[in-house]
Amino acid sequence: MSNFPTIHNITYEGPTSKNPYAFKFYNPEEKIGGRTMEEYLRFAVAYWHTFTEDLSDPFGVGTASRPWDKFSGLDLAKARVEAAFEFFEKLGVPYFCFHDVDIAPEGDTLRESNQNLDTIVAMIKDYMKDSKTKLLWNTVNNFTHPRFVHGAASSNNADVFAYAAAKVKKGLEIGKELGAENYVFWGGREGYETLLNTDMKLELDNLGRFFHMAVDYAKEIGFDGQFLIEPKPKEPTSHQYDFDVASGYAFLQHYGLQEHFKFNIEANHATLAGHTFEHELRYARVNGMLGSVDANQGHPLLGWDTDEFPSDLYSTTLAMYEIIKNGGLGRGGLNFDAKVRRGSFTPEDLFHAHIVGMDSFAVGLKVAQQLVDDKVLDDFIEERYSSFTEGIGLDIVEGRADFHKLEEHALALTDINHTSGRTEFIKATINQYLLRAFAD
Repeated sequence: MSNFPTIHNITYEGPTSKNPYAFKFYNPEEKIGGRTMEEYLRFAVAYWHTFTEDLSDPFGVGTASRPWDKFSGLDLAKARVEAAFEFFEKLGVPYFCFHDVDIAPEGDTLRESNQNLDTIVAMIKDYMKDSKTKLLWNTVNNFTHPRFVHGAASSNNADVFAYAAAKVKKGLEIGKELGAENYVFWGGREGYETLLNTDMKLELDNLGRFFHMAVDYAKEIGFDGQFLIEPKPKEPTSHQYDFDVASGYAFLQHYGLQEHFKFNIEANHATLAGHTFEHELRYARVNGMLGSVDANQGHPLLGWDTDEFPSDLYSTTLAMYEIIKNGGLGRGGLNFDAKVRRGSFTPEDLFHAHIVGMDSFAVGLKVAQQLVDDKVLDDFIEERYSSFTEGIGLDIVEGRADFHKLEEHALALTDINHTSGRTEFIKATINQYLLRAFAD
C-alpha cells in the first residue's frame, strides 16, 4: 500500500513548468563542470526530519499528519522504512542519512535497543538491494535520552562515557553493513552550561580519547567511511566544544586527529556561530577539511536553529562556489537536515520542500560554475593581492624578508597607494550572473 498514492515520480520539466511536483532547475542528467548534477550535488534525505519529525515546538504539540503514525514500536519503525524507500524512489534522490533512534525504537536496555536495530537494519538492507538510494552517512543519538543530561563522551560520569562508546561501536558496525560512505559525530551534549562545575580539560581530553577509540575500531572492523564532525556553537548546551570549523580544526590538530576527520557543515549552525555559510565552507576548504554539508537555512529574524529548507539562491550560489573550488564533496553530499514548517503538515508538503531545496542548489551550482569558469572572483582577488606577487610582497611570501628588511622598505616609503575593494560592484556582478541563469 502506497504512503504517497497521489504522487508520481518527480522529474525535470524546466523553469516554465507549472507542475508543483516537478523540478524546474534540477536536472539530474545535465552535466555541469564535467559531472551530472546528480553526481555533483549528491542529495540526501534526512530520515529524522522527514519520517520521524512531528512538527511540535516548545509551545505546541505536533501537527504532522503521516500515514505511518497509526503504528507504534517496531511496527512503526517498519512502516517508516517502507515510506522512506517509496519517498526516495519518487523523489529520485541518491542518498539518505539517519541516527540510530530514527530507524528503531530504544529498548529498556542497550541489548534490547541493539536487537531492535538489527531488525530494522536487516529490513533497510533488503530494501537497498532494489533501490538506487545509498547511505550517505549514519550516526547515533547520544543527546536525547536523560542518561546524557551531562553529556556523552564529555560526561562527568564514566558509565555514560562507556554507554556512548557502545552506541558508536554499534553505529560503526551498522555503517559498514549498509555501506555508509561517511560517519558523522554531532556532539549535541558535548559542551557545558557553566564553567562553575566543569573540568574542561578532562572533558576535552576524554572527547579526544573517544574519537581515537572510534578511529581504532573502524580500522579493526574494516569500515572505511570518512569520519565527519558537525560543528554547532550552542543548543542544547550554552557552549559546545565543536563551536565552529575553526575551533573544531584546532581540537583535531591538538589531539592528532586531523588525518582522520573532516567537517560536515550546516548552514544554520554557521549563522548561529556568527558566521556566514560560505565562511564555514571556505575555512574548511582552504584547510582541506570540507567533507559534507547539511543543506538548510535559518530564519533571519529568529535566533535559534530553525532548520528551514534552503531557498535563498544567493546563499546556494556562494555555497556551491566553495564546493566547486573544493573539487566537489568527494564522499560527502548535500543532506537536507531541514524540516517543513509547522503549518505544512501534509505528506505532500515533504515533496514540495525537497523540490525547492534541490532546485535551489541546482541554480546555485549552475551560477557558481559560470563564476568559476569566468574567473570572476578569482580575477578580483588576484588583482587585490597583486602586491604580494612582486617586490617586497614576494619576498614576504617566499620567506626572504625579516623585520630588518621590512623596516628598510617601510622607511623608504613616501606614500601607500590603495585600490578599491569594489564590494558593491562584485555583488552587482553576481546578481547579473544569477539573473542571466533565469534569462537563459
